[in-house]
Amino acid sequence: MKMFKFYILTILMLTTHVVFSQVEFKTVVSKNKLGVNQRFRIEFTVNKQGADNFKPPSFANFKIVGGPSSSVNQSWINGKASYTQAYIYIIQPKKIGEFTLAPATIEYNDKIIKSNPVKITVTKKVEVPKDPNNPEYVAQQSIHLVAEVSNLKPYVGEGIYVVYKLYVSENINLYGSQVTETPQYKGFWNQDINVKQVNFKNGTYNGENYRYVILKKAVLIPQRSGNLVIEPIEMDFSVGIPTGRGDFFGNMITRNISYSTKSALKKVKVKALPEAGKPIDFSGAVGEFDFKVVANKNVLKANEAAQITVEVSGKGNLKLFEIPKITTPAELEVYTPEHNEKVVTGLNGLRGSISDAYTVVPQFKGKYKIPEITFSYFSTKEKKYNTIKVDAIIVDVTEGKELPSANNNNTLTEKKYVVANDNNFRFIALNTTFKSVIDTEFLNTTLFYLLLLLPFLAIPIGIIIGNKRAKRAGDVFGNKIRKADKLARKYLSAAKKQLGNQEAFYIALEKALHNFLKAKLHIETSDISKEKISEILKNKSVEVKTINEFIEVLNDCDFARYTPTTNVMMKQEFEKAKSVIAKIDKYL
Repeated sequence: MKMFKFYILTILMLTTHVVFSQVEFKTVVSKNKLGVNQRFRIEFTVNKQGADNFKPPSFANFKIVGGPSSSVNQSWINGKASYTQAYIYIIQPKKIGEFTLAPATIEYNDKIIKSNPVKITVTKKVEVPKDPNNPEYVAQQSIHLVAEVSNLKPYVGEGIYVVYKLYVSENINLYGSQVTETPQYKGFWNQDINVKQVNFKNGTYNGENYRYVILKKAVLIPQRSGNLVIEPIEMDFSVGIPTGRGDFFGNMITRNISYSTKSALKKVKVKALPEAGKPIDFSGAVGEFDFKVVANKNVLKANEAAQITVEVSGKGNLKLFEIPKITTPAELEVYTPEHNEKVVTGLNGLRGSISDAYTVVPQFKGKYKIPEITFSYFSTKEKKYNTIKVDAIIVDVTEGKELPSANNNNTLTEKKYVVANDNNFRFIALNTTFKSVIDTEFLNTTLFYLLLLLPFLAIPIGIIIGNKRAKRAGDVFGNKIRKADKLARKYLSAAKKQLGNQEAFYIALEKALHNFLKAKLHIETSDISKEKISEILKNKSVEVKTINEFIEVLNDCDFARYTPTTNVMMKQEFEKAKSVIAKIDKYL
């Protein structure tokens, strides 16, 4: 009996060991110590089929430059089956230090299984070996991000431009790219210039033949003197590096790698505007300008409006200073000016005109003088201040009331106003308004009969409206279409507001798609893979074509967010998302 119990206990222990040892989920890295400019490969592997809902760690202090990708390996050797599924990432540290990568999690048989944590030591930058067969070295020598600045020593308020170019050697293949860090322009007023076509052209870099493309253009106007910095643009690339070997057909075999690089930091030494000779009325205008003050009428009648336009035109920081204001006599009524800007932004800076249009209305007959106006600016060509003076404008009012306080010499005295009260006599009224003592009777008038017939007209109108509402309520298919369209507009409203702003638009569009699924499926879809989303929608009997359209929009959001695009493409993507939301809503 004792031996029987011993056998039972032994079998239970062995069975328990087999059950708990059959699932193994582990983290493996290609290196535990590396430089801050290097990358490493991290794999999360599980040895049991049926494990699902994989969730990676947060990768704090690291950035993902490749992946996630997955691989499955199955084999049958000597009657023993083996299975391995791996989730692979390529990551790069953001700073120096010792870090611990938290475990990933996966679900198997309704249980959460964690992988092992891994310690990573990050040191300062290391030199990449100059090995012509090293793919990292080849990519470093073949891809260059360049920032070209028109002027590194401008004055405060003087416009300069920066152009970001990507040079790619002719002997490598570029499969994809994304911007990971956009440049900052602290201390500058800046405005991007639209890059209409992102096409590669032939050119040279350091005397060698390269292909290049213009990624970004911006106009910068420094707002303060001193040393300012134009920060670099940083990008990740998927690159095909030739191995030097050919396949059976003689085609070159390439090795695909992920590579990251950035442009050089640019230092701009901004010069302060000289104090010597600075005019009193100088308001910060820097460039080359013309100035004029024009009245559309110089001769008019009392209470007739005239327009006086004050305009600054030319090239410079047109949006960053105030236009001089006119001064008018008290007898001219002046309204708040209408401000107009006709400014074009190009690589040569801001060019065009800005103006204030004043509406002036005289009250009395006479001649009125609008004093001369001056406008001062700093000329970047002449390196000095210039002042433009515009002559006074005379407004001649030929008809109208005489000024109450005018003498023979036509010199004006201070106007006085009479205040009436109970203790003095009032002026004799020259004009009066009479009102009939007998009021008009309402009976038998046109309005009387219209109001009498109104209830009889309202009854057929109400019947017609009621029939239309009933017909619309019975239109089940049409109501579904209208409801789906309304739902799509609701979720995509935030994305529509960001049309024209590339990165913000695609972030909002992707969020809208996930929020739609979250509301319909009552699950958090932003944390699961696109494959899992497809599976869930299939279970809801959604057509495969519609599911593919939905996943295609999600993929476009991931890719287009970091790839140059146009407003037309963004509008097309918006309409595609609107259509697919309406289609899926019919099934959910």
